[in-house]
Amino acid sequence: MDNIVKQAMAKWPNVPHCYGWLALDARGNWRMRDERAQALQLVGDRINSPALVGFINRNYMADTQGRWYFQNGPQRVYVNLEATPYIARTDPAHGFVLHTGEQLTSIEAAWLTETGQLLLKSGEKVALVDDRDMAQCLPLLQIAGTVANDNQILAWLSQPDASPALTLEYAGRQYPIKPILRAAIASQFGFIPAPQADAP
Repeated sequence: MDNIVKQAMAKWPNVPHCYGWLALDARGNWRMRDERAQALQLVGDRINSPALVGFINRNYMADTQGRWYFQNGPQRVYVNLEATPYIARTDPAHGFVLHTGEQLTSIEAAWLTETGQLLLKSGEKVALVDDRDMAQCLPLLQIAGTVANDNQILAWLSQPDASPALTLEYAGRQYPIKPILRAAIASQFGFIPAPQADAP
């Protein structure tokens, strides 16, 4: 957290929280959602300022209820999550990198949704892989030590328990891939996709 944020929190400790105005989309873009966007359930306008994106990334965290927020000075701006709290992208030099710029140096587990979306877990961080990067991930999906072809992956998605084991090869290690329903991601990993204000 930035020192200027810590100082603002100490100076103004009781600023009301903000809900619905900021979102993280499934490609790792921060989006500002004004009143019109909220009323019409729109994704909002992408934030393109590198300085602002960097500020949000450095001050992004979760509360004890699994609600993710950006600490904007003394105010918590709670984030609507389209997919997961983090989005991962592939990088030729660093492997997987989170939308915040942090490198995933290790992976503990991996999942595929029913529609072929790849999720990764590293420590307490859960990230959906940006769909635009899935082409780079397909050679990492293996069955019996060989790159899985499209038909094998489709067969695994339709019957993951009956099919040969699917693994993710990353940094010289093999990680078993488990199935997960897209609708079950938030409950399994304990985060709230659309935080709401506490009841008075």
